[in-house]
Amino acid sequence: MAVTEITNLEFGKMVQAAADKLNKNAEFINSLNVFPVPDGDTGTNMASSMASGTKYERAENSTAVGDLSAALAKGLLMGARGNSGVILSQIFRGFAKATDGLEKLDAQAFVDAYANGAKTAYKAVMKPTEGTILTVVRESAQEGLNKVKETTDLTEIMHAIYEASEVALKKTPDLLPVLKEVGVVDSGGQGLVFVLQAFDEALSGRVDKSADYKPDNAEVDEMVNAMDHQSVQGKLDPKDIKYTYCTQMLVRLGKGKQVTKKFDYDTFYNHLAEMGDSLLVLNDDQVVRVHVHTEHPGEVLTWGQQFGDLQTIEIHNMVWQQEEIMEHDEEESASPVEKAEQAAPAPETAVIAVASGDGIAKLLKSLGVTHIISGGQTMNPSTQDITEAINQSGAKQALVLPDNGNIFMTADQAAEVADIPTKVVHTKTIAQAMSAMLEYNEEASLEENQANMEENMTMVASGEVTHAIRDTKIDGMEIQKDDFLGIVDGKIVEATPDLKETAIKMVKQMLDEDSEVVTILVGADGDTATAEDIKAAILDVDDELDVQIYDGGQPVYPYLISVE
Repeated sequence: MAVTEITNLEFGKMVQAAADKLNKNAEFINSLNVFPVPDGDTGTNMASSMASGTKYERAENSTAVGDLSAALAKGLLMGARGNSGVILSQIFRGFAKATDGLEKLDAQAFVDAYANGAKTAYKAVMKPTEGTILTVVRESAQEGLNKVKETTDLTEIMHAIYEASEVALKKTPDLLPVLKEVGVVDSGGQGLVFVLQAFDEALSGRVDKSADYKPDNAEVDEMVNAMDHQSVQGKLDPKDIKYTYCTQMLVRLGKGKQVTKKFDYDTFYNHLAEMGDSLLVLNDDQVVRVHVHTEHPGEVLTWGQQFGDLQTIEIHNMVWQQEEIMEHDEEESASPVEKAEQAAPAPETAVIAVASGDGIAKLLKSLGVTHIISGGQTMNPSTQDITEAINQSGAKQALVLPDNGNIFMTADQAAEVADIPTKVVHTKTIAQAMSAMLEYNEEASLEENQANMEENMTMVASGEVTHAIRDTKIDGMEIQKDDFLGIVDGKIVEATPDLKETAIKMVKQMLDEDSEVVTILVGADGDTATAEDIKAAILDVDDELDVQIYDGGQPVYPYLISVE
């Protein structure tokens, strides 16, 4: 059946399908990470970003697709995690700009909007690289522009766009040599292909039911908990909670004495959408599971009973829960030191760093960082996380240290939308952050600090020790699963079965005649005894070096080692 326009109903189905598809395939996308290390998070970032966009789209009351697109773009922007999430947000930012004011989308409007999304994504990247998600969006958008000249049937056009994205994805290894060497396609491009595949399936109905994704109870609980976490946060005033009751029910379709209606997803969903927010509706042929925040839980249950009997019911008063959380936080959570810090006057300039590990957080604060955002590899903070840290700092201006290259674009986005002037010091590692902080001057301007700190951070070499999660070949090195890897400034330089041997060989490559200080940060999977052995080996090379050992507590990397 031909589809000649996209209304709010079609658009909502497409967005939800994309969120489900990314959620289902996040781990597969993660596995396409070029480096065989346990920190691939492209899939997780894209799924989380799309989930945020979906939440905003659901909460938009307008039926105009232009308004829904704007809500989706805003949600993607605020929830964007990692460079892949930011680029995805930029695609839909361009899409939203092109659909502004439109009630519905015909074929031409849709392909023009998607093409504008491709242009916007390219503009957002300082140095666009082919063989990435950018190639996939550009080539698939061009296919849409070509196809609309032949037909106005959006199902045919969307399918052509999806198929073109598959072709473009397969070409990414030919455009980016490192992908071919490792034997993978671009992970961000694969994520976009899943989005377009979901759009195609939702719009056309061409869904393979045998492969149709249905979240299990554990996944649904995770989704629900994530929604509740976003809706009710520790610092939220209970008076600001719009809907009091978190209501969940499981309905056995067609069973029970009060059944008066045959289940239709759109009818069922749209009625509940008018009763609250944070709506989640998942179903198969036998049951439908509902999560919604509402003022009228009884009406939600009554609505469900018209389609079947109620197998399980959960109703929680979120206002009461939040009051309890705040009382508990005030009475018990803060130590005397933390309470003193909270009572201290806000700094003129907030220096905000992203880091994971209690030891690293303490070390950065000792160097002058005022606020820590928990995150890093596998835990990229969102635009909203960074924006909130800036806005809630109480400072008049801010500096942000991402400490991870995959957080650069997110930090830059946050700096653009923050309420106070903000600059990003583009630190890729904790070692660079520590070096940058040595040049921080409270009396200097934001611009001066940014320039001086970025210059000084180039004086440090950053080493990371972790393990390989698969066999691979990269940069001419044969790497076996479970080998320990030594990575210097983003390049794998050592791979051996022995952790200590790898670390020592890595550090020896980092040393030169100008080296003076070596810093070893012991991670959650490291130990001080091994760190002391590494120190002894370093001093055997040059006993005049100052070798310092700190408890970092970081995940993923047993040892982070810097040389200055």
